[in-house]
Amino acid sequence: MSTTNASCQPVSARQLAAFDVAGPRYTSYPTADRFVEAFTAEQLAGSLNQRRDQVVTTASPLSVYVHVPFCESLCYYCACNKIVTRQHGQAKTYLGYLSREIDLYTAILGLGQPVTQLHLGGGTPTFLSDHELAGLMDKLKSSFSLAPGGEYAIEVDPRTVDANRLRALASVGFNRLSFGVQDFDAAVQKAVHRVQSAAQVADLVTTSRELGFESVNLDLIYGLPLQSPASFARTLETVLELRPDRIALYAYAHLPERFKPQRRISTMDLPNAATRVALLSQSIATLVGAGYDFIGMDHFALPGDALSVAKRQGRLHRNFQGYTTLPDCDLLGLGVSAIGRMGAAYSQNAKSLVDYYDRLERGHLPVVRGLALSRDDLLRRAVIMAIMCHGQVNFESIELAFLVGFPKYFAQEMAAIGHLSGAGLVVVNHEGFSLTESGWYLARAVAMVFDRYLRDDQKRAMFSRVL
Repeated sequence: MSTTNASCQPVSARQLAAFDVAGPRYTSYPTADRFVEAFTAEQLAGSLNQRRDQVVTTASPLSVYVHVPFCESLCYYCACNKIVTRQHGQAKTYLGYLSREIDLYTAILGLGQPVTQLHLGGGTPTFLSDHELAGLMDKLKSSFSLAPGGEYAIEVDPRTVDANRLRALASVGFNRLSFGVQDFDAAVQKAVHRVQSAAQVADLVTTSRELGFESVNLDLIYGLPLQSPASFARTLETVLELRPDRIALYAYAHLPERFKPQRRISTMDLPNAATRVALLSQSIATLVGAGYDFIGMDHFALPGDALSVAKRQGRLHRNFQGYTTLPDCDLLGLGVSAIGRMGAAYSQNAKSLVDYYDRLERGHLPVVRGLALSRDDLLRRAVIMAIMCHGQVNFESIELAFLVGFPKYFAQEMAAIGHLSGAGLVVVNHEGFSLTESGWYLARAVAMVFDRYLRDDQKRAMFSRVL
């Protein structure tokens, strides 16, 4: 199988290299690093009360994210909030407190709030036993109303499941799976302490299809130690043989000063900037050449997948879990460190189990920080999400929604957009601007133009790189 096709390359290596800078992923705006500790659980409760008091037909759909922090093994690249342990008894305690948190939310919102999206992330959600996962799903089903046809997804470490476990996941209501692969090369796997065979993953993908899961996603990471264009080409070839419905291709962000596990990775083994660009350029050409649609940021999907259909129809949205087909949702973030969004406010739970448990023991929502969005935040969020999800911004629609004159309000930003037009990323006219085909692959760089927080400071080193 050929793994490169220059004719399928919609963005040049020169363009990729020119915009290889640090920047946010824009799963929200403002981004989570802007949250403040002055935001309290009482403020979140106020937003919850506002939602409860809305007429049912006007309340936005509800999404639920559950964070399961436990992992049996440490992956050196990981930047997630996790607890590495083989003591599975910790899960029972955690689920008890998670149940308390759910009860605090339903005490305000009431039982039976319709949920159209559920995502279990981590850590490793499949650290939980089948019995524990069934109990958690029973609690969620008794507390909320999981809508028919909703998206109910779980992240899976292939090393923790077999055919019987996948069957158990299907039986409790999960209809989407995301397998963490990262890379199939043995040397790369050893360097990041995550060894799993291609045959093992292939068996799981095959079984998932036989069991009727609606979508199977594979996560890949480029920029890992010892990766080369040749080695990653082999990984991509194996991925294409499996033909998953979706592929998430993330850039590795090496920030050892912030994430202690990454200190076990030698910087000498990391691909240099030119190699990273080559890895990304090659991956884009390979996946697009094999028939995958580019969704945005780092997501690819087969043309018949719901994400591809949503993008073609202009129904794409983005939240803390990435791209989604569902309308703009309020999000309940459950569990340690989980982030939520309720109306015009973001919130984040305590990051340590001790603090998380303590707040719940005292009967408080375990929120430690967040942000109440200003009018400017809401305006810029609308612009940034239009760029990230639809690839275009219509001046009139923004002006009518926020009662501003777009060119005047964003005079400084539009000057920068003019420069991006010269670089071939956007096309500007009197009605607005839109991303070019190349610009779609660098939408993050275009969105950064409208990020007031980035304009006001120079703290970009805290973000992963655009590429």
